[in-house]
Amino acid sequence: MVEPAPSTVYIASPEGDTGKSTVALGVLQMLCATTARVGVFRPITRSATAPDYILELLLEHSTADISYEQAVGVSYEDVHRDPDAAISEIVMRFHDVAKACDAVVIVGSDYTDVASPSELRYNARIAVNLGAPVLLVVRGAERTPVEVKQLVELCASELAGEHAQLVAVIANRCDPDGMDETCAALADFDVPSWGLPEVPLLMAPTMGELCEAIDGEIYSGDPELLQREALRIMVGGMTAEHILERLSDGVVVIAPGDRSDVLLGVMNAHEAAGFPSLAGVIMNGGIRPHPAIARLMDGLQPKLPILTTELGTYDTASAVHRTRGRMWAGSPLKVDTALALMEQRVDASALLERIQVPSSTVVTPQMFEYRLIERARSDRKRIVLPEGDDDRILRAAGRVLQRKIADLTILGDEAAVRSRAAELGVDIAAAQVLDPRTSGYLDEFAAEYTELRKHKGMTLERARETMADISYFGTMMVYKGIADGMVSGAAHTTAHTIRPSFEIIKTTPGVSTVSSVFLMCLADRVLAYGDCAVVPDPTSEQLADIAVSSAATAARFGIEPRVAMLSYSTGASGTGADVDKVRAATEFVRERAPELPVEGPIQYDAAIEPAVASAKMPDSDVAGKATVFVFPDLNTGNNTYKAVQRSAGAVAIGPVLQGLRKPVNDLSRGALVADIVNTVAITAIQAQGDTK
Repeated sequence: MVEPAPSTVYIASPEGDTGKSTVALGVLQMLCATTARVGVFRPITRSATAPDYILELLLEHSTADISYEQAVGVSYEDVHRDPDAAISEIVMRFHDVAKACDAVVIVGSDYTDVASPSELRYNARIAVNLGAPVLLVVRGAERTPVEVKQLVELCASELAGEHAQLVAVIANRCDPDGMDETCAALADFDVPSWGLPEVPLLMAPTMGELCEAIDGEIYSGDPELLQREALRIMVGGMTAEHILERLSDGVVVIAPGDRSDVLLGVMNAHEAAGFPSLAGVIMNGGIRPHPAIARLMDGLQPKLPILTTELGTYDTASAVHRTRGRMWAGSPLKVDTALALMEQRVDASALLERIQVPSSTVVTPQMFEYRLIERARSDRKRIVLPEGDDDRILRAAGRVLQRKIADLTILGDEAAVRSRAAELGVDIAAAQVLDPRTSGYLDEFAAEYTELRKHKGMTLERARETMADISYFGTMMVYKGIADGMVSGAAHTTAHTIRPSFEIIKTTPGVSTVSSVFLMCLADRVLAYGDCAVVPDPTSEQLADIAVSSAATAARFGIEPRVAMLSYSTGASGTGADVDKVRAATEFVRERAPELPVEGPIQYDAAIEPAVASAKMPDSDVAGKATVFVFPDLNTGNNTYKAVQRSAGAVAIGPVLQGLRKPVNDLSRGALVADIVNTVAITAIQAQGDTK
């Protein structure tokens, strides 16, 4: 049987510096959201010896099982030596990749050597030989709308000359003030076209990249901030007061180490309220500060990265100016910015229709995460993040705001929170920042808490102290409807996060147990595991609560619930207190939710594997196709989810708390930024359900 050919798109440009990687990354995400196995192919790699960082970045976001070596066609040297033989090699290597993919993003050459006018034609020849339609990317920077249109016309003619199929056009790096005119000029073409504005961040080098460019080393400061992008260069040749007048966010100041007035002025400005947040300082000329100044600088404990280099002022400034920032797997801020840009400016459905991407019945982790974000974005809710002093929370907040997943309130000292976010290069301008200790809500919340807990002898004075705690304050925001949900736990225990919910929000009517579920994203489907985080040794009634709540949570996230009540035996084969507990819980579920497909007691293999189910429970509607797995105790559940996560490479999203009247979710203290973003999206979706 012949395998169907994958959907393909060839991203080509007529010149360098088009920001083609931004477009490729966005197209890759669009494809990963709609089909299961999406691969990447690079017909002509940048170098035969050095890694191609664009390819590495795209492979990091792809979903097909393709190695770096498989994804590479030929080198520039191969093309120059024998262009026809190079195309034959490219075609052969591409078809090896295509066998493992449902869709392939093909990224054309980058004009990294001496570009020739025929390079676009050569890319067109490759596209024709691979049977891939072309998405043309042109640079709008320093061009009028008319010039952009003329360039596209010329490129379209070149592509047609090689019989390549043009399916869409993107003019990238356009002047933001002229975007409408550029888009209007492109509308004359008979293929979809879009314009993307110039975003300086995407071209800006990080302080780490500048350090490498000047052959420098870090003198002092927070190494974490070497990831910060330098948006502007300033040579500190004037007096300190004039430098201070000209500072802006993300600027890097170049000055020799003996300019103590400049060094101290810039360091203090970076820390001072009302001044911009700088990217860093470069001390040039191999000159170190005077020992007394060095001691003073050390005493100030600056977080601002200060680099040193042996280069003189001119050579330092030249090297910094020449350094172009790379978008690679280690630049999350650039990646987030690029994805947000493509999401907001390019019509994914129109582009995918042109590429002819078939719909998929498989649900991969990337597809599930994308759908989470789309659902959260469709009806934006306000989520409160109490841990504003955690860098991961701030980075996640920046991503959530940039991609418009939710509106945010961050708790903490406003000056400190915004200052640290600026140092990290994270934009949280759209977030509300509240300090529980000084907020105008404090008295109102204390009075409410006193009323809620008066049966426990709560006094107003004690309530004020309690409400100054971030978890209690955030929970009260949710209770009062000021926020729609809360996400916490990155730096606090589960108990500290959810105890206030038990006291303030309480449980959903008909459910007496607060429990949790993990959404386990396997390679081809998503399952729900409960309870793996909250209830240590549930009773039969509590297990029934967990099952009903887990089924409702699964349904809310698009998983058709078929519930397996897990035990060490299947059906009537086993006896003992543990099995009897699960058997009784199963009956409770059937009484409370007769429409819900449920089976128990049942072993995990019989619940998930059709072949085993046909032998052990051939007449069951659940066995072999369960989607919701309810574990008999926390010990079993927690170990199982971690075993599946680590051994099967599953993405575990959660724990998602369930059974509360309003959504509050707990993070693992080892949570990554992506985990926090997913949990915010989940919480927002839960809040949407609360309003329907």
